[in-house]
Amino acid sequence: MKVLLLKDAKEDDCGQDPYIRELELYGLEATLIPVLSFEFLSLPSFSEKLSHPEDYGGLIFTSPRAVEAAELCLEKNNKTEVWKRSLKEKWNAKSVYVVGNATASLVSKIGLDTEGETCGNAEKLAEYICSRIAMESITVYQTIPHPGIQGNLNSYYSQQGVPASITFFSPSGLTYSLKHIQELSGNNIDQIKFAAIGPTTARALAAQGLPVSCTAESPTPQALATGIRKALQPHGCC
Repeated sequence: MKVLLLKDAKEDDCGQDPYIRELELYGLEATLIPVLSFEFLSLPSFSEKLSHPEDYGGLIFTSPRAVEAAELCLEKNNKTEVWKRSLKEKWNAKSVYVVGNATASLVSKIGLDTEGETCGNAEKLAEYICSRIAMESITVYQTIPHPGIQGNLNSYYSQQGVPASITFFSPSGLTYSLKHIQELSGNNIDQIKFAAIGPTTARALAAQGLPVSCTAESPTPQALATGIRKALQPHGCC
């Protein structure tokens, strides 16, 4: 059974995207289509902020892209040595929050200790942070999305047909892809089981009038694969 995941591929240490691998365990043939392309718009500003940890109470990394931005700042501005020598320790003296285990793993590779990754989604992480500290001194860095999906969706539908399930990984991805999916699916759209990686995306789907057949219990390949499998079973729900 064919399922469509609207995300870019991320190979793990085994050389395969973990979402594809988990879905294959349930006999599901997954295809990944990147919904968004990213452009880092404020690297100079972010680099300056990274150089002055004394001005902030901590960091929040919202995604792997945000970690990539930090790495680019260190590389492009020759800050790698000063990062290792002093900046890293200064930031580690503060709170470094992350959304999800994948982001936590990447943040740890640049030498920072993380917390909050087990919260499961941004909404729960925000509640966790608010319960611990005042928010005025936290810097949040995230990327700005740009659409880039229509051609990929056209190619998928022409070769694979209408998928049994489509998973959205963000409200932004839904915004940029929904119109194309509706046009390509036509009258068959009611056959698709729509899945969301978390509650925020699920609410965005519901706001568009789409039935949410599955919301992953946590933003992990295992949880999503389990949810999609249940949703695709006769009379399945999750």
